Amino acid sequence: MLLTVLAISGLPQIADARLGSGSSMGSRGGMTFSAPPSTRTAPNGATPMQRSMTPNYQTPAPTPGYAPPPMMPRPSFMSGLMGGLIGAGIGGLLFGGGFFGHGLGFGGFIGFLLQIFVLVMIVRFVMRRFLGGPSLAFMGGSGLHAPFPPGSMMSPAPPPPGAGPGGPPPIQITQADFQAFEQLLQASQAAWSARDLRALQAMATPEMVSYFSEQLSDQASRGVVNTVSDVRLLSGDLAQAWAEHGREYATVAMRFSMIDVTRDGAGRIVDGSPTEHVSATELWTFVRAQGGQWILSAIQQAR
Repeated sequence: MLLTVLAISGLPQIADARLGSGSSMGSRGGMTFSAPPSTRTAPNGATPMQRSMTPNYQTPAPTPGYAPPPMMPRPSFMSGLMGGLIGAGIGGLLFGGGFFGHGLGFGGFIGFLLQIFVLVMIVRFVMRRFLGGPSLAFMGGSGLHAPFPPGSMMSPAPPPPGAGPGGPPPIQITQADFQAFEQLLQASQAAWSARDLRALQAMATPEMVSYFSEQLSDQASRGVVNTVSDVRLLSGDLAQAWAEHGREYATVAMRFSMIDVTRDGAGRIVDGSPTEHVSATELWTFVRAQGGQWILSAIQQAR
């Protein structure tokens, strides 16, 4: 008896051994790294994606307290003209002819100031003639732009039930679609409990099946088996539904109960109860080709 207790206590943690292992994984197309909108079933949204084969092109948030360096003003026609005039004037001074050579003939310090004044008036006249008014540099324009906020450009965060302006177009989800989602919830859990990867391949994307296979292999290496039965959908609602690149996506928040039991190789229960239901709230994303059948493409845990 003591050896049995020690053997069981020495096993790794089995919590969240169900399908998906209680983590957030998979792909949601262009929305993979955007948080799904909140729903009544999942009012706090979903946890960020932890594992995905979709590249993350989302613009990273700026570091707190960091200010980007100011942009150097570009040289313009007028700045070049002014530099040329001043350079010519300085050359005239060096050779004893004043800013405009020997034409003005002013001597001493007062003459020098008068020549500068005449130079400034000429430059202002030329600027007004060519630009027609003050330049943006003198109107407070800096040329700087704030970084794109999270959720914009490559991965916008659209409002429910689909995408907002500028995002992928929303699609309509029917009652038949909701029934398909519930059936996939129950059928995938049954295939998981039977360790039937072939059946899971017909219900999920290759990416998700690879995660499930990895999880099953991990359990086998530890000598445990997880089974999930009597799955009951308690509540569910749509978070997002959209189309992109010829595919349709739907993210659904679901709260469901189940009998979740993990046993060792001898059949002894190491986690869970065969008589008590436990509940979980997850956001499942389904994908299909237009006119095809829905399959599972992502699972995210509710916050």
